[in-house]
Amino acid sequence: MIGIVMAGGKGTRMNLDGEKLLLKYKKPIILHVVDSLKNSNLFSKILVITSTNSPKTKKLLEENDIEIFDTPGIGYVEDLHLVLKSLDDIVLVTSGDLPLLDDDIIQKIVKQYESDKIWTSILVTKNFLSSLGLESDYPLNFDNQVCHYTGISLVNSNKITSLGNLEENYVIIDDKRIAFNLNSKHDYDLLSTA
Repeated sequence: MIGIVMAGGKGTRMNLDGEKLLLKYKKPIILHVVDSLKNSNLFSKILVITSTNSPKTKKLLEENDIEIFDTPGIGYVEDLHLVLKSLDDIVLVTSGDLPLLDDDIIQKIVKQYESDKIWTSILVTKNFLSSLGLESDYPLNFDNQVCHYTGISLVNSNKITSLGNLEENYVIIDDKRIAFNLNSKHDYDLLSTA
């Protein structure tokens, strides 16, 4: 299994080009996410996806001997597709801005993998997000409730030819370790008080 961390974005929602470098009082958030994957002991390889949009993040990763996959930075879907086409394995994809992510929740998520499913997205419910004071811009209806993407997916990359018309499977895991995604200044302020 391969772990992929998406860290090539522009940081536009946060209005910061270095959003993955926040939380310096502990360690930069991108290193926290990579360490969480490493500590789960589930991955034969961990790749962090960077682009020209995230030069400071790329430099930090190189300084810490973390393997990167540099993409053109066209967009999340396009960059991810480029990476997945180059792999032939089961892949866990995660956002690089999950400050509460840890090895335990990663192990719980990986147990949700089903080999007959090409793509499984991990969701949290809107009610759970609201209980934490969080919001998300990407709602979807699943299992008779409004849910939101966590930025974490389990993918069988050798079954992907294109990202169009993929049947997406969903699993709900209401857990603050994957619900807390630093997308805005509000999220960062909430985390600072947690």
